[in-house]
Amino acid sequence: MNKKWVVSKKVPEALVSKFPEINPVILQLLYNRDIVEQNDIDEFLNPEYKHNLHDPYLFRDMKKATRRIWQAIEKKEKIVVHGDYDADGVCSSVVLYDTLKNLGADVSVFLPHREREGYGMNVITVQNFIDQGNNLIITTDCGITNHAEVELARKNGVDVIITDHHEAPIDLPRANAIINPHVKGETYPFKHLAGSGVAFKLASALITESLAKPEYSLPEGFEKWLLDMVAISTVTDIMPLLGENRVFVKYGLIVLEKTRRPGLKALMETIGNRRSRVDTFTIGFQIGPRINAAGRMDHAKLAFQLLTAETAEESAHLAEKLQLNNIERQKITVDYVQEAKIQIGEVGDEKKLLFAIGKDWPAGIIGLIAGKIADEFYRPTLILTEQDGKITGSGRSIREFNIVEALEKTQIHFERWGGHSQAGGFTLKSVASVEQFQVDFEKVVNEELQGKKLSPYLEVEAEIELSDIDWKFYGQLDSFQPFGEGNRNPYFLVRSAVVAGMQKVGSTGKHLKLMIKDSSGLVRKTIGFGFGDFFDTIEIGEKVDLVFEVGINEWNGNRELELKIIDLKKSD
Repeated sequence: MNKKWVVSKKVPEALVSKFPEINPVILQLLYNRDIVEQNDIDEFLNPEYKHNLHDPYLFRDMKKATRRIWQAIEKKEKIVVHGDYDADGVCSSVVLYDTLKNLGADVSVFLPHREREGYGMNVITVQNFIDQGNNLIITTDCGITNHAEVELARKNGVDVIITDHHEAPIDLPRANAIINPHVKGETYPFKHLAGSGVAFKLASALITESLAKPEYSLPEGFEKWLLDMVAISTVTDIMPLLGENRVFVKYGLIVLEKTRRPGLKALMETIGNRRSRVDTFTIGFQIGPRINAAGRMDHAKLAFQLLTAETAEESAHLAEKLQLNNIERQKITVDYVQEAKIQIGEVGDEKKLLFAIGKDWPAGIIGLIAGKIADEFYRPTLILTEQDGKITGSGRSIREFNIVEALEKTQIHFERWGGHSQAGGFTLKSVASVEQFQVDFEKVVNEELQGKKLSPYLEVEAEIELSDIDWKFYGQLDSFQPFGEGNRNPYFLVRSAVVAGMQKVGSTGKHLKLMIKDSSGLVRKTIGFGFGDFFDTIEIGEKVDLVFEVGINEWNGNRELELKIIDLKKSD
């Protein structure tokens, strides 16, 4: 589909005058991120572990939480950590498990099965905890809406500490302590922590307090070695890489490069990472999907076992199982995407909602199906599955449509639901309500998007000249790493570049190598993966407009700046 190029508003001249020493293009990128004060610029470009993290005790209930945990440790009480089945939930559980275990706690971990137990705690699980003699439940990446489950635990003498990062209701569960930046009136200043970020804050407080207790001795640098888990889940859970998250991911990537975890070493070997360094791409497209595949295709405990494995032999076995899960997940996702597209049929301008339902489609992948279809057709998409007399669904959306607000307007049909502006999930009250739910939801979509022509867009950070791009510029651009949500790898625009040369590349000619020249005669090489078809539509000497990323191409010990084409059009 033709993409609309949305170029960011130009940086004000007053800001350029305020920071004459900063490259104007770099200043434009800072302005686009609302980073316009010297302290904020310094913190963003040079995040420091010691100085740019908030005190964990800024959480109102942090002291209550640590006091109860120390009591459990010292009295040898049984602690169970209840996580979630996605990468954030798994990594959060590892953070707390590693910390508590090294402090001598009697700790176990429970991760729910996606289809059998579902998200969060349930009363059957809590009753099992009670029957097993647990004295303290610590949730991570879940629990903030589990009123009945907390009450069941309390009535049976089991205390509960909730650590979560999801939106909090006004009426909170009556837990012993709640650590969640979204609780109304919470004094913790950074609101965008992943579940693992919240868990890390609790771990950090416990680690700090252990220094005053001679009977507890943690390995040197123990706290920082937890950052691999925090980095993986922060990127995989698509948290904005600003503020504390930027610090977590920057230093977490360093830990990942040197990881001491046999499981992560085995996973990296299985992936066969050939990139020059471990970065957010490695996490987002290689490590994260494999950890998530455990909960989607089998059970999240497989990923937990890998990340806490102690031997190379066990790690190799688990990493291979995870790899096979991921391969199977990729295969069946492709198959079900095709089935869903057949149901949806032709997508014209008037069709604003894409909807499909399958019999026994795996609940763990319907969100992936919805995401791929929403990306391809640029429409809000709902994918439902019927399993054992239950209808569950997952939705993905577009810039112009807030899907969780639409779910709220149709919540009469739901047994449970939740999400955020671009993604949501739900369980219908009955199979019989599918048709009416579709009608009601489609009505909301059509009302919201009436008269709007939907087309995908590219956010372009700056229009520049080819001469702006040199090694000094790349060095400044590299200081924006790590890239991710809220701090994307910048897209730049060059207009009216003359085509100086071109050739198809790749075994099937699927890709395009394009030499472009500006008005000064400067020539740059660009590469367009998947742009091979343009070879037959443009000619030498023609002018083109390009949206691209700036990167490095390395081969045989050589390095050169490379412009990776994101989109390409003939100049007007």
